[in-house]
Amino acid sequence: MASTAPTSIRDRVGAARTLAARLPELLVDARRVAANVMLGVHGRRRPGPGETFWQFRPYVSGEPARRIDWRRSARDRHLYVREREWEASQTIWLWADLSPSMDFHSRLSPVSKIDRAIILMLALADMLGRGGERVGLPGLVEPRIGRDAAERMAAALLQADAPREWPDTDRIGRFAEVVVISDCLSEAETMRARIRDVAGRGANLHLLQVLDPAEEAFPYEGRLEFRDPESGATWITERAGAIRDDYRARLAAHRDAMAETARKAGFSFGVHHTDRPAAEGLLFLQGRLVGGRPAVESLPGRQRVSG
Repeated sequence: MASTAPTSIRDRVGAARTLAARLPELLVDARRVAANVMLGVHGRRRPGPGETFWQFRPYVSGEPARRIDWRRSARDRHLYVREREWEASQTIWLWADLSPSMDFHSRLSPVSKIDRAIILMLALADMLGRGGERVGLPGLVEPRIGRDAAERMAAALLQADAPREWPDTDRIGRFAEVVVISDCLSEAETMRARIRDVAGRGANLHLLQVLDPAEEAFPYEGRLEFRDPESGATWITERAGAIRDDYRARLAAHRDAMAETARKAGFSFGVHHTDRPAAEGLLFLQGRLVGGRPAVESLPGRQRVSG
């Protein structure tokens, strides 16, 4: 795919400085998106210690009598227990792919993939931090509770070395939640190995593939030069439209391979396009983290490709 992504060390340093200059604005956008989706504590939709009422259930013989809700039980001849929604904090690792392929931005979208990924990550960090979760950025920010999670991550990105596509999983432990926002355009076997690595650590992965709409539709015709943003290699075709069907088929097959691997591991996998509102991607991730079932889906606004 044609791109303006950097290929030399000098270009990469320049790109990093450009990203750093945009981070304050991206942080503001992230807070705005988070505020539009949800504020405050979000529960886990299962019983446990917490302050938010969840449901009444019948009393089970042998339970401590102090658990009985006598007011509710007085309404009929049955005993009921008041259950609260579990709101205990947990460790959630967030990661946005900052590799060169994410710098793509076509005329069909108002933002680049890298900007959208950062906005989604910071917005999610803001929501989770306000909800009392331990939020971390692998290799950059250790997880801890605090309402300043988004600010800590933005500050860490300013000091980050060469951008990586996939997070370092060495510190990711059992029962942790891992969110990766990426275009997922590495080789299928590489993506399978990464997903299996997270599964082997006993963590739970939520993978959101972010694509520019041009990468999905391939709206090109005539003579066109494509450049690999990772290696700088170029390829020229005289009839771009003639390869559209093959390109779409390969993209669908690549996505299906990742989706199937995620499904088998019990992970969630979604697809988000940069011409859609950022809130859609955030709602998908927030829905998975608050206890939604593992899912493989495309977000609203574009025909589902994988299932």
